[in-house]
Amino acid sequence: MRHASPALLAYAAVRLFGALVFSLWARREQRDVWHLLAESWDCDWYLKIADKGYAHTLGTQIDANNLAFFPLHPLLIRAGTVIVPEPRGAVGLAIAVTCSFLAAWGIFAVGDRLYGRRTGVLLAALWGSLPIALVQWMGYTESLFTALTAWALYAVLTGRWIWAGSLAALAGLTRPTGVALAAAVSLTALLALWRTRRAEGGDSRVRTLLGALLAPLGWLSYVGWVGFRLGRWDGYFAVQKLWRNEWDGGVATLRTMYDLLAVQRPQLFLTMVTATLLASVALFVLSVADRQPLPLLVFTGLLLLIVLGSKGVYFPRARFLLPGFPLLLPLAAALARARTHVAVTVTVAAAVTSAAFGGHMLLAWMGPP
Repeated sequence: MRHASPALLAYAAVRLFGALVFSLWARREQRDVWHLLAESWDCDWYLKIADKGYAHTLGTQIDANNLAFFPLHPLLIRAGTVIVPEPRGAVGLAIAVTCSFLAAWGIFAVGDRLYGRRTGVLLAALWGSLPIALVQWMGYTESLFTALTAWALYAVLTGRWIWAGSLAALAGLTRPTGVALAAAVSLTALLALWRTRRAEGGDSRVRTLLGALLAPLGWLSYVGWVGFRLGRWDGYFAVQKLWRNEWDGGVATLRTMYDLLAVQRPQLFLTMVTATLLASVALFVLSVADRQPLPLLVFTGLLLLIVLGSKGVYFPRARFLLPGFPLLLPLAAALARARTHVAVTVTVAAAVTSAAFGGHMLLAWMGPP
């Protein structure tokens, strides 16, 4: 913990600044800060699942079936309200904030492992300074998912295969994109088994195999359970179709980008989303050029493939990429090599921009983040 303290302090500083700017802005607009952070948009979906459970039927109504939301976060909310007699919204927000620090710690651990402590600190600070970073302190699943992802990837990098598989399984119970992490862990574990197929040490190979088998269990379990609940093998995908989340290889994404950049005068929030998507692709190319470890590349590559390849709603795409922190490694490593005043200036500028976009996202943009 002491080794990671500069990263946690840097993360806390940028997020507290963003929260302060948002709170003052919301007060000026006479908006309820608590409701916006703990009970609005998807927060409300998770709170209702924690309170009343899941739907029993598919139905036909668009954007209305709560089986689209994975179960770990509402389960934690429900368990938390049993332990702590507080409103569900408070518990959900507390889980998100706590997990954001666990995520920052794990992100630091990955950066420190690969490039050194300075890079790890900057990586955590940059993750907390993303344009959409206010979501990290909302009752959403991004902080929980990122924490599980960061520590699962760290476990892979350090050869702790059962931990990696277990954390990936939990991530698969948190968000649909948990399948990307499961694939990264399982593929890396199987390759490790192949490379050591003639080596001694049966216990080590068993642990590696267990990690590979554990990783996809969370995602597969929930998808299978939804199918069983609805009485059809493709039940989960039928639910996603009602939410208009189908995969078309990126055709709809490219069409929307073209319309926003060449035809329309897009709203600021949609411009930010588009810039984030384009920057993420560029950062992935840099990550490949930097020869990042395979599990990181598999995870971020599949995450981008899922997010960009969907023909679902466009505006939450930047949020969907929030757990893809390895994409920031080229920036963090470059800043770590730069002079201190350059690194500080860039980080402060990112934090200020993040605070401005965070306020705009919840107070000016009229849709969900």
